[in-house]
Amino acid sequence: MTTILCVRRGNEVVMAGDGQATLGEAIVFKSKSIKVRRIGNGKIIAGFAGAAADGITLIERLEAKLEKHANQLKRAAVELAKDWRMDKYLRQLQAFMIVSDKETSLVISGTGEVMEPDDGIIGIGSGGNYAMAAAKALYEMPDMTLQEIAERAMKIAGDIDVYTNHNVIIERIGDE
Repeated sequence: MTTILCVRRGNEVVMAGDGQATLGEAIVFKSKSIKVRRIGNGKIIAGFAGAAADGITLIERLEAKLEKHANQLKRAAVELAKDWRMDKYLRQLQAFMIVSDKETSLVISGTGEVMEPDDGIIGIGSGGNYAMAAAKALYEMPDMTLQEIAERAMKIAGDIDVYTNHNVIIERIGDE
């Protein structure tokens, strides 16, 4: 129950995540959780939606796969998805992930899916569809940067989804 949004244009990618952590279905437990972070020597951004402990576990597992496979994101993601689907312990984890580097943005799920969107825009979590729809509409605006698109889309998602707040963490990879 959160919102993670990833927007890509060429070799630039912006990932945003809100900070709300909900306990059960009715209690906002924390408003400044960090669900988007850099991994893989800072060259990869990962964000998760779902149970916090499960998301953190998956990020740690992905980092181990990245070390084993020389930071090859697609290969590490596929290996993680295989483990997640086949391993008795990992199958119980309730989360989704978005991972991105300069070349690739992927969604990884516990059912073994590793998907790359056609247009470089991905949203997951309870507000993911709202943020993704807003980002798709804003993406065509010629004067907006990816960060501005992500910020505005996350605000729209936070206005609609009760499990998404306006405390947004943004990470960016691109030509500096």
